Amino acid sequence: MKIRHLLQLFCFALLGLPGFAAQAEEKLYIYTSMKESLIGELKKAFVAKHPDIKMDYQSAGAGKLMAKIAAERESGTILADVLWTSEVPDFYQLKAQGVLQPYVPAEIKALVNPLPEYDGSFTAVRLGTLGIAYNTRLIKDAPKTWADVQKPAFKGAYGIANPALSGTAYMSVSLLVKAFGWPYIEGLRANGAKMGKGSGQVVDDTASGDLLASLAVDYITLDKVDKGATLTLAFPPEMLVIPSPIAIFKGSPNTVAAKKFIDFVLSKEGQTIVANEGTLPVRADVKVPDRFHLPPVAEAMNRAIKIDYKQLMAEKEATIKKFTGIMQK
Repeated sequence: MKIRHLLQLFCFALLGLPGFAAQAEEKLYIYTSMKESLIGELKKAFVAKHPDIKMDYQSAGAGKLMAKIAAERESGTILADVLWTSEVPDFYQLKAQGVLQPYVPAEIKALVNPLPEYDGSFTAVRLGTLGIAYNTRLIKDAPKTWADVQKPAFKGAYGIANPALSGTAYMSVSLLVKAFGWPYIEGLRANGAKMGKGSGQVVDDTASGDLLASLAVDYITLDKVDKGATLTLAFPPEMLVIPSPIAIFKGSPNTVAAKKFIDFVLSKEGQTIVANEGTLPVRADVKVPDRFHLPPVAEAMNRAIKIDYKQLMAEKEATIKKFTGIMQK
């Protein structure tokens, strides 16, 4: 008994030393382009569920994050554990470079998967939709098709973000060209359509009345509506649906915590937070609040213009050059 008592005292002494904590605190660092309100709400709910994990994140545009990742790879260590943006081609590029650690989420069977050749290297967390945002103070007849914004009512007052500055705008332009051809873009320009800067700027200009309508991202527009803007988002039959993937960096020292975060974001609780921010979840059992007037997940996927990501990557430079050439005439 005496020896046993001494061993217990020795063990208690070790637990007080650095590196011998009974339950070491896990860490998790995320690079994301998601808006602050979304990632902030997810962080709050996640750490409440996993108080043993110290989570933090850096929120920035996808282009800036990719430049940061490239610089960190050059120096030998990527400082983040997880990447979550809306630039799907970036994930295919990182996968091809062997930078991602595959992980198939625990609830994969409950998820809608819009990504071809899925192997767990990255998984869609939400489905961003783009439609025609129009100012209801100035436009009374809602546009119903993509061709409607070529009508005289929108002359000189329809905006599209510059695809050289916005990855979402690039994918949207590519999908519209795939569906309707380059004559569609030429028709927009002939009607005085303008090329704006970022996706947020064209929505701001539509809300202020500088534009009557714009090619607009769902959550950016709906956030403005929540704040009182007189905007409505119309979805033509051919929908632009762009996934936002999440992935774990290979070599992350916090892989266990990263997997827990991905599982949480894709759980019913996590996806409800996503839906409450005005964008489609990837679970059909999570309902988007009625005030957003977004189509159900299954309907959006059925109406979505199909995306060939490899083709998008291969044609990016040529597509941007041709688009800007037309819009700057």
